[in-house]
Amino acid sequence: MSHPHPELGPPPGLPENGLRIVALGGLGEIGRNMAVFEFDGRLLIVDCGVLFPEPDQPGVDLILPDFDYIRDRLGDIEAVVLTHAHEDHIGAVPYLLRERADIPLVGSRLTLALIESKLTEHRIQPVKVEVAEGQRQRFGPFECEFFAVNHSIPDALAVAIRTPAGIVLHTGDFKMDQLPLDGRLTDLGGFARLGSEGVDLLMSDSTNSEVPGFVPSERTISPVIDEVFRSATKRIIVACFASHVHRVQQVFDAAEENGRKVALIGRSMVRNMTVARELGYLKVPPGLLVDSREIEEWPPEDVVLICTGSQGEPMAALSRMANRDHPIRVAEGDTVLLASSLVPGNETAVNKVINGLTRWGARVIHKGNALVHVSGHAAAGELLYVLNLTKPSNFMPVHGEWRHMRAHAKLAALTGVPDDHIVIAEDGVVVDLVDGRARIVGAVQCGYVYVDGSSVGAVTDVALKDRRILGDEGFISVVVVVDSTTGKVSGGPEVYARGSGIEIEAFDAVIPLIEKALQEAGADGVADLQQMRRLTRRIVGRWVSDTYRRRPMIIPVVVEV
Repeated sequence: MSHPHPELGPPPGLPENGLRIVALGGLGEIGRNMAVFEFDGRLLIVDCGVLFPEPDQPGVDLILPDFDYIRDRLGDIEAVVLTHAHEDHIGAVPYLLRERADIPLVGSRLTLALIESKLTEHRIQPVKVEVAEGQRQRFGPFECEFFAVNHSIPDALAVAIRTPAGIVLHTGDFKMDQLPLDGRLTDLGGFARLGSEGVDLLMSDSTNSEVPGFVPSERTISPVIDEVFRSATKRIIVACFASHVHRVQQVFDAAEENGRKVALIGRSMVRNMTVARELGYLKVPPGLLVDSREIEEWPPEDVVLICTGSQGEPMAALSRMANRDHPIRVAEGDTVLLASSLVPGNETAVNKVINGLTRWGARVIHKGNALVHVSGHAAAGELLYVLNLTKPSNFMPVHGEWRHMRAHAKLAALTGVPDDHIVIAEDGVVVDLVDGRARIVGAVQCGYVYVDGSSVGAVTDVALKDRRILGDEGFISVVVVVDSTTGKVSGGPEVYARGSGIEIEAFDAVIPLIEKALQEAGADGVADLQQMRRLTRRIVGRWVSDTYRRRPMIIPVVVEV
């Protein structure tokens, strides 16, 4: 198995009839999926998604792929192929189109409709190319063939990319539900046909590679939802992803059967379900939906609310209900159904929401105590199935953390892919497919780009480190006035502190130390303000560390008069 190395340098020129693949996100992480394919000087992009911030990234709203690699070559981009409409695959499209607005967006009917509704908020009118399973379409030197795949959102596609360098199959996110709610099966026959033709490189979803067997069908959840509806005596509040059309359909069906009205809560939920309904992907019985503003007028036993917030997002509807910061007040006897998977890293936030809802008397049903969600990603048995169907000459795991990609690589080896034909890369690593072999040939700069409010890229890792220090340790500022003629201290030092946990009176002990150090520095001829600031920071920092074992941010202000 070839793998990235920290010493990788810039890649050489791409050989003639070679295909270059550079992932700008999605390798070693769950999210930010974006892969750039290059052939004969032209580029094709598959997906352009976002990553959601971790708790140690305070103030960050979204994390984008780093477009620096393609920024000077925007005119070479033939199209962006979008495999499906989840945020980790389409969320960064508005930011890419800010760089070049007329890049064609290629995707299925629902995918394009959902991205168009998102782009409307950014005041961007996209160039759309609608495709469907079974269709072939050429974009410059790239001939793309599209295959139906199951996922936790309708209309997902896999894409085979044909160039003179060979055939690359990118599965996108998929699973192999044999009884899908919409009847749309993953095209295993198409994968097998492609395998008999010869797949030179398989790039496959690795998210559930550590999970043995096969993922259960979405249909297994329906009886659980029905039981929740039958046993609920008051309101039912269902929280799920705003894109999970199948789950919302199951809730609609259960609500109709039990004589309840449904209200959608949250802008993204209303927007996505409106699009899905208009396109026929969501079947809404007449009279079922009511306006959320009218829901309080209905008896509790006759209503269902569907909202976002299943991951404990602070500003989502469910979190606000748990905190009593929402017009809808959770009451004794209400039932809350968290009908989604738990994204790694969100456990604390979700548990906080569950505790908050329980505090107000709600019964909370979640994945930990009932079968209320099945994954949208293929487990190891399904991944082996696809490997055996496609019989790839080379294999590259994508869409997963390191442990997922390593596990997927082992599955590929078990099916007979030679170790030296398995490429485990990370973001920014350059992989060339030349003469039937995929090899790592270098790396390009590829970092995180943070979105903070309306700013994109303005927040750096240094700024995040400062925010973490401020959040954990607080700050101390020291103001000193220095005589510009004599260099002696003529005012202060005055110390101010916030969030440090140190009483302001305690700083009386450090003020003489600052005065003494500055006087000695002045006697030694030190008149540079920057040196005085460094000296002040060092004195205060050492005192705080020795006395309180803390490391707050220290901001010295030295002013000349």
